[in-house]
Amino acid sequence: MNETTSRTAEIRNIARKDQHRAERMLADLLLDLFAMRASDVQINHDQYSLNSLNGFFTCDDEAFFFKFHQEEGEEEMTGEYYRADILANAGLPVDQPVYMSVLPGEQILIYRRRSDPRFSDVLRKLDLMDDPAERARAIEAETDLCAKLLDVYRETLHPISVEEVAAEPIHRLFYERLIDPATRLFPGGRFADFYAGKTFGFPGVELEWEEFSQLKFVIDGRRYASSVGELFDAAHARLSPKRLADNGGVVAHGDAHNANVWYTAEQGGKAELSFFDPAFAGSNVPALLAEVKATFHNIFAHPLWLYDPAIASQMFKASARRDARELHVETDWELTPVRKALLDVKATHLWRPLLGELKRRALLPDDWRTVIRLALFLCPTLVMNLRAGVRTHTPVSSLIAFSVAVMAGSPPQSGSDDITRFLDRIDPER
Repeated sequence: MNETTSRTAEIRNIARKDQHRAERMLADLLLDLFAMRASDVQINHDQYSLNSLNGFFTCDDEAFFFKFHQEEGEEEMTGEYYRADILANAGLPVDQPVYMSVLPGEQILIYRRRSDPRFSDVLRKLDLMDDPAERARAIEAETDLCAKLLDVYRETLHPISVEEVAAEPIHRLFYERLIDPATRLFPGGRFADFYAGKTFGFPGVELEWEEFSQLKFVIDGRRYASSVGELFDAAHARLSPKRLADNGGVVAHGDAHNANVWYTAEQGGKAELSFFDPAFAGSNVPALLAEVKATFHNIFAHPLWLYDPAIASQMFKASARRDARELHVETDWELTPVRKALLDVKATHLWRPLLGELKRRALLPDDWRTVIRLALFLCPTLVMNLRAGVRTHTPVSSLIAFSVAVMAGSPPQSGSDDITRFLDRIDPER
C-alpha cells in the first residue's frame, strides 16, 4: 500500500479475496481511530454494498454495526462527509452514529447494532412474493417518509451559488465518476474504467465500445432518441456542478437507497422509516438531485437486475440483435406491484409538489426533465460495472441494465414507458 492509498479501500479490496485478513485489518483500524478493541469482527456479504462495506463487531460486551463508503481518488478529494447532524437538525429521521471518522480514506461510521431490517430487505421479499397487507404497510411507511422529506425540502429550499454547489459531496455520486479525480479530464473515472475501449456481451450480440456507444436502442419496439455515448456526453455537460445552481439547494441525504433506511415495525403495527449512512448529506444539495438516487435505486433498479443479476437472469428473458444503426432489445422485465406503488408515492407525494415549489420560486429550469433523466441514467451505469462477466452481471442482466439506463436517460421517439409517464405525472404544468 502506498502512502496515499485509502485504508478503507484496501480493506474493501482484500475482503473480496481474504475475509479473515480484512477483518483483522478492520479491527486494527477501529483501534487506531476510536481506541475500540473490537472482537468478533464480521464483514457482511451484502448485495447492496456496491461501493461500501458493512458488518458487525463487539466491544466491551456491546454489539455494534459499522459501515463505510469508499470512492476512487477519495484521498485527493476535499469536503465534508457524514453530516448526520444536518439531517437531524432539519427534522428528518436519522440514526446517529456513536462514533464517526470523516478523514479522507478512513471514513467510517459506528452504530449500536439494531435488529430492524433494512427497507431494501423488506421490499425484496415483496418482489419475490407479493403480500398485499405487507405491501400496504410498506407503502404507508414510504408515504409518511415522503411527507417529512417534502416538508424539509420546502423549508430549506434556497438560492445557491456555484461555489456552494461545488462544495457538496453529492457530486461524487454523479459528475465526479465521469472524470479523472486528479486531472479533472473527461472521459475519466469510473466511466473510462468501466466502459471506454471495452467489450459488451449480450445474448446474441457482442459489441466493442466504439460501436455500442453509438447505437440507438429500440426496446420492445420503442425507439429511443439518444445513444449510451450521447447520454454520457450530455451528463458531463449538464451535471457539472457549475451548472446546477439554477434549481436551488435543499437539505438532503442524497444517497437514500433503501439499504440505507431502517424499517422499524411492531408486530401487526405501523412501520416507520429512518435513514443511516448519510455519506453525501448536505445543506446545499441541488434540489433536482436530492431524490434521484432514492427514486432510481429503490424503484427502477428492481426487481433484481441490479443487485441480484443471477436471479434476474433466471426470472427474465432478454435478447438483442443489431443492424447498422440500432440495437434491438426484447425483454419481459417489468416493475413489480410494490415498485409501481412506490413510484406512485414518489410522484404524487414528493416529486410533483417539489417541482411545483421550484416553479413557484422561479427555481425550475426549463430543461428539468433532462437534468433528472441524465442523473437517473448515471445511477446504474456508474454505481457498478454493468458489463457481463466483470463482476456479477450476466449477458441477460447486462442487457436489461443498459436498456433500463437508456429508458431513464432518453425519451422514446414515440409512445411512452414507465419513466416517461413518471415525468409526465410530476410535471407541474400538466
